[in-house]
Amino acid sequence: MKISRVALDLAKSVIQVHAVDRSGAAVVRKALKRAQLLPFMRDLPPCEVGMEACASAHHWGRRLQAMGHTVHLLPAQYVKPFVIGQKNDANDAAAICAAMTHSGIPRVAVKTIAQQDMQALHRIRSMKMKQRTALINQTRGLLAEYGIVIAKSPTALRKAIPDLLEEADNGLSFDFRPLLDALYDDLRTLEARIEELTRLIERQVRANPEARRLLEVPGIGPLTASALLATVGDARQFRNGRQMAAFLGLVPRQHSSGGKHTLLGIHKRGDRYLRGLLVHGARSVLRAATDKPDDRSRWLMNLAARRHRNIATVAQANKNVRIAWAILTREQRYRAA
Repeated sequence: MKISRVALDLAKSVIQVHAVDRSGAAVVRKALKRAQLLPFMRDLPPCEVGMEACASAHHWGRRLQAMGHTVHLLPAQYVKPFVIGQKNDANDAAAICAAMTHSGIPRVAVKTIAQQDMQALHRIRSMKMKQRTALINQTRGLLAEYGIVIAKSPTALRKAIPDLLEEADNGLSFDFRPLLDALYDDLRTLEARIEELTRLIERQVRANPEARRLLEVPGIGPLTASALLATVGDARQFRNGRQMAAFLGLVPRQHSSGGKHTLLGIHKRGDRYLRGLLVHGARSVLRAATDKPDDRSRWLMNLAARRHRNIATVAQANKNVRIAWAILTREQRYRAA
């Protein structure tokens, strides 16, 4: 039995295996428990292994690469058209095996442990930010029921709560005051945790030469530089900067036919968190570009005047990604226009 390709349909406890020989005939179709996968793969000669880029795929990818196998992580949306018949684990594994032969399907690079660590920092910080927003909204809503309206900003709420707790005749009941005090403690705890995570990210960025070079690009700060390296990893996996921008969802959708090309809004695929950071950074560049004499600022302001400020913002984010690709692949410093 000579196996040339192995497809794995990953799950938490059971992993479906679909292996084919050089002629493409299926030679192994079976389900393995999680603990059985590595011994099974260790007995095989080095071959191509395909998986969907999903939860735990990077972990298995690193383990299998260490055994000498060539790992292909395929985006799930490109595997789905290859499914034949009803959806089940066996058919999904067969679809992954078939999709591996299609050279046009982009591969997802296996993340290193360092990338996973950096990405975990961002995921935890993002979760804490959402929890803080939910807590602020709940506190403002509860106060509104007592006739007290607070501005939306976190700073306004943080300043208002101590005064509300001290004031005796503001309409807050005796039973509600300790509840509000507890919410205030929760808010301060969340903000301290967010600041701690932010400082940790900034410390990692200062220790990384690639991240320090990215910081020289207007619109890329410590959070964006760190998230970019965690998501992209080796930028050489992309042929050019446009391909990297497309990977992050910053190029137009197309609906073209018969030689007539129609471009729509950005397709928004890829990492939503990183794309948001890039757009926010580009928006700050646009805000600061007013009346600046350099070529980039004039181009950006002219684009905003001809089209729309949002279009100019996304165009600047796209440009920053292309610049970042050039910096990472050529190991150069940023040169202002």
